Amino acid sequence: MQAPIAKKIEQKLEKHGDIRIDNYYWLNDRENSEVINYLNQENEYTKAILQPTEALQTKLFEEMKARIKEDDSSVPYKLNGYWYLTEYQKGKEYPIHKRRKDSLENPDEILFDVNTMAEGHSYYQLGGISMAPNNQLVSFGVDNVSRRIYTIQIKDLTTGEILSDKIENTTGGSVWAADNKTLFYTRKDETLRAYQIWKHKLGTKQEDDILVFEEVDDTFNAFVYKSKSRDYIIIGSSSTVSDEFRYIPSNQPDAEFKIFQKRERDLEYSIEHFGDSFYIQTNKDDAFNFKLMKTSVEKTEQENWIDVIPHREETLIEGFEIFKNYLVIEERTNGLLQMNIKAWDNSTDYYLPFNEETYTANVGTNPDFDTDILRYGYTSLTTPSSVIDFNMNDKTFEIKKEQVVIGDFDKENYISERIWAEARDGEMVPISLVRRKDTPLSAETPLLLYAYGSYGYTIEPYFSSVRLSLLDRGFIYAIAHIRGGQYLGREWY
Repeated sequence: MQAPIAKKIEQKLEKHGDIRIDNYYWLNDRENSEVINYLNQENEYTKAILQPTEALQTKLFEEMKARIKEDDSSVPYKLNGYWYLTEYQKGKEYPIHKRRKDSLENPDEILFDVNTMAEGHSYYQLGGISMAPNNQLVSFGVDNVSRRIYTIQIKDLTTGEILSDKIENTTGGSVWAADNKTLFYTRKDETLRAYQIWKHKLGTKQEDDILVFEEVDDTFNAFVYKSKSRDYIIIGSSSTVSDEFRYIPSNQPDAEFKIFQKRERDLEYSIEHFGDSFYIQTNKDDAFNFKLMKTSVEKTEQENWIDVIPHREETLIEGFEIFKNYLVIEERTNGLLQMNIKAWDNSTDYYLPFNEETYTANVGTNPDFDTDILRYGYTSLTTPSSVIDFNMNDKTFEIKKEQVVIGDFDKENYISERIWAEARDGEMVPISLVRRKDTPLSAETPLLLYAYGSYGYTIEPYFSSVRLSLLDRGFIYAIAHIRGGQYLGREWY
């Protein structure tokens, strides 16, 4: 069978006085019958070329699927008096979202059975679940087209009724004010850029909603969230090199948003609230690897910011989590992520211990402000993903869940390590790799090398049960942590 050839139709695209010729611009018309016909030809060609491998494809698919636990559930987390969890049932495609009041021993309350909701739809995505402070109302977003454009609706959990409120063309997420009547949400423009923040009052039509912020600079994206303390509604607007935030008290939904710090080119920052201060992760004063600062809730402009954790050239601050008694900082040094735990009263300051040569760790879901338990995730190329609760007082660990790999998987059969390769300009690039113990590390061994570097996005060394089908056939799998990501800090990006 001959490979199909897409015809060329010259299209001139002019930008900034430069003309670019795109001969295949016509292929972006998804309603064009010629485009659909060409795509069908490509699919038929692919099927014909791969026909000799169909038996292997089936074998690999069944092998990979057999390792996956179909009936599974998330680790419950507690928020405002309820335990929340998500469950998957064997043979069903979609999750079931549920909660239990006060104790995990209490019966389930079904929030959403997405399997039922998705009936009759060829595509269905539910997201942006947001609980009102009174625990009786929940907002959620639905996309049944697969365009990442969601319609927000509201469910009354006391009656099970979906209210008449319908908010179209959103990112799906929404934030409740403290009055249990006001929702803030984000809308998209025709390019799917999030650019407007709107305010909706329960029981009203969308055309009555009030625009509270519009980002007119198309290099910025807008978003809205509630501080972990639940005291503030915060609007953010971010570009590649600049950020700007606005805020109001969550119990004053009709107040006018106040600018935290006006945007300045090359000034990046993010904010979180605790007590009488805002805490700020920022690159202010050329802190290219970021530092942590704080300022009074009354004086938020940058001239009032003071250092909490100063800038360090060898360590990238990736994020922070605030608890009533502790501050947790996510740091990356020499490519490895660490968690620094500091008591507010300065009584303790230490790092979580991680023992593997190459691994991934990240702060997990920690919505409860008043707790001494830090939940974090851990995985490596040989260790299945785990959810771990760490008591920051007595330094004890409890593995709440480790990814189940069905079959004869034994992580002791595999080796992971980190090596360094010299790039053309002399820079040493780290590579995380994994293989079976009986697979030789040699130039003759088949290798699948993956790399991605862009936008500061770091590819972490993570476990994959699918990958075992390669490793068990004598492959080495490697991830090159190339520049463009932030594996070795902001300068690596």
